[in-house]
Amino acid sequence: QVQLVESGGGLVQPGGSLRLSCEVSGFMFSSDVMGWYRQAPGKQRELIGTITMTGRTDYIDSVKGRFTISRDYAKNTVYLQMNSLKVEDTAVYYCHLDRPATNVRSWGQGTQVTVSS
Repeated sequence: QVQLVESGGGLVQPGGSLRLSCEVSGFMFSSDVMGWYRQAPGKQRELIGTITMTGRTDYIDSVKGRFTISRDYAKNTVYLQMNSLKVEDTAVYYCHLDRPATNVRSWGQGTQVTVSS
Protein backbone atom coordinates (compact mmCIF):
# COMPACT_ATOMS: atom_id res chain seq x y z
CA GLN A 1 0.00 0.00 0.00
CA VAL A 2 1.48 3.30 -1.10
CA GLN A 3 0.78 6.23 1.20
CA LEU A 4 0.80 9.87 0.21
CA VAL A 5 1.12 12.45 2.97
CA GLU A 6 0.36 16.06 2.17
CA SER A 7 1.33 19.18 4.02
CA GLY A 8 1.47 22.92 3.55
CA GLY A 9 -2.11 24.11 3.30
CA GLY A 10 -3.49 27.09 5.16
CA LEU A 11 -5.01 30.53 4.97
CA VAL A 12 -3.49 33.13 2.68
CA GLN A 13 -4.54 36.52 1.36
CA PRO A 14 -5.29 37.07 -2.32
CA GLY A 15 -2.05 37.54 -4.20
CA GLY A 16 -0.14 35.44 -1.71
CA SER A 17 1.74 32.18 -2.09
CA LEU A 18 1.71 28.72 -0.61
CA ARG A 19 3.68 25.57 -1.26
CA LEU A 20 2.13 22.16 -0.82
CA SER A 21 4.18 19.00 -0.38
CA CYS A 22 3.26 15.40 -1.04
CA GLU A 23 5.58 12.69 0.26
CA VAL A 24 5.24 9.22 -1.22
CA SER A 25 6.04 6.21 0.94
CA GLY A 26 8.56 3.70 -0.31
CA PHE A 27 10.31 4.65 -3.52
CA MET A 28 9.33 6.21 -6.80
CA PHE A 29 9.17 4.40 -10.11
CA SER A 30 10.51 6.09 -13.22
CA SER A 31 7.09 5.67 -14.86
CA ASP A 32 5.12 7.24 -11.99
CA VAL A 33 2.89 10.17 -12.78
CA MET A 34 1.94 12.48 -9.93
CA GLY A 35 -1.05 14.74 -10.11
CA TRP A 36 -2.46 17.57 -8.06
CA TYR A 37 -6.23 17.90 -7.84
CA ARG A 38 -8.52 20.24 -6.01
CA GLN A 39 -12.12 20.21 -4.92
CA ALA A 40 -13.97 23.38 -4.07
CA PRO A 41 -17.20 23.32 -2.02
CA GLY A 42 -20.09 22.12 -4.14
CA LYS A 43 -17.87 21.33 -7.12
CA GLN A 44 -16.34 18.23 -8.60
CA ARG A 45 -12.72 17.36 -8.01
CA GLU A 46 -10.61 18.68 -10.86
CA LEU A 47 -7.13 17.86 -12.06
CA ILE A 48 -4.95 20.95 -12.06
CA GLY A 49 -1.63 19.53 -13.14
CA THR A 50 0.65 16.56 -13.47
CA ILE A 51 4.34 15.76 -13.42
CA THR A 52 6.23 12.75 -14.68
CA MET A 53 9.42 11.51 -13.08
CA THR A 54 11.33 12.93 -16.05
CA GLY A 55 10.01 16.33 -15.03
CA ARG A 56 7.43 16.91 -17.74
CA THR A 57 4.55 19.02 -16.45
CA ASP A 58 1.09 19.88 -17.69
CA TYR A 59 -1.42 22.33 -16.22
CA ILE A 60 -4.95 23.48 -16.73
CA ASP A 61 -5.26 26.94 -18.21
CA SER A 62 -6.57 28.61 -15.06
CA VAL A 63 -3.33 27.95 -13.14
CA LYS A 64 -0.74 28.25 -15.91
CA GLY A 65 1.85 30.86 -15.02
CA ARG A 66 0.80 30.86 -11.36
CA PHE A 67 1.25 27.25 -10.20
CA THR A 68 4.35 25.13 -10.57
CA ILE A 69 4.68 21.41 -9.91
CA SER A 70 8.10 20.02 -9.15
CA ARG A 71 9.55 16.86 -7.68
CA ASP A 72 12.49 15.80 -5.60
CA TYR A 73 13.20 12.26 -6.67
CA ALA A 74 15.62 11.65 -3.79
CA LYS A 75 13.03 12.71 -1.21
CA ASN A 76 10.08 10.97 -2.88
CA THR A 77 8.29 14.28 -2.69
CA VAL A 78 6.26 16.32 -5.13
CA TYR A 79 5.52 20.00 -4.62
CA LEU A 80 2.86 22.41 -5.75
CA GLN A 81 4.04 26.01 -5.61
CA MET A 82 1.08 28.35 -5.83
CA ASN A 83 1.65 32.04 -6.49
CA SER A 84 -0.72 34.94 -7.14
CA LEU A 85 -3.46 33.05 -5.36
CA LYS A 86 -7.06 34.03 -6.00
CA VAL A 87 -10.19 33.58 -3.92
CA GLU A 88 -11.38 31.05 -6.47
CA ASP A 89 -8.35 28.86 -5.72
CA THR A 90 -9.92 28.05 -2.36
CA ALA A 91 -10.35 24.27 -2.20
CA VAL A 92 -9.11 21.07 -0.67
CA TYR A 93 -6.01 20.04 -2.58
CA TYR A 94 -5.10 16.40 -3.15
CA CYS A 95 -2.08 14.71 -4.59
CA HIS A 96 -2.47 11.53 -6.59
CA LEU A 97 -0.13 8.79 -7.69
CA ASP A 98 -0.61 6.84 -10.88
CA ARG A 99 1.84 3.91 -11.00
CA PRO A 100 1.30 1.92 -14.19
CA ALA A 101 4.26 -0.36 -13.37
CA THR A 102 2.24 -2.04 -10.62
CA ASN A 103 -1.26 -0.79 -11.50
CA VAL A 104 -1.42 1.22 -8.29
CA ARG A 105 -3.33 4.46 -7.80
CA SER A 106 -3.36 6.30 -4.53
CA TRP A 107 -4.61 9.57 -3.04
CA GLY A 108 -3.28 11.86 -0.39
CA GLN A 109 -5.50 12.84 2.52
CA GLY A 110 -6.11 16.35 1.21
CA THR A 111 -5.09 19.72 2.59
CA GLN A 112 -7.25 22.82 2.84
CA VAL A 113 -6.19 25.97 1.04
CA THR A 114 -8.23 29.08 1.81
CA VAL A 115 -7.64 32.34 -0.02
CA SER A 116 -9.38 35.19 1.74
CA SER A 117 -8.79 38.73 2.88
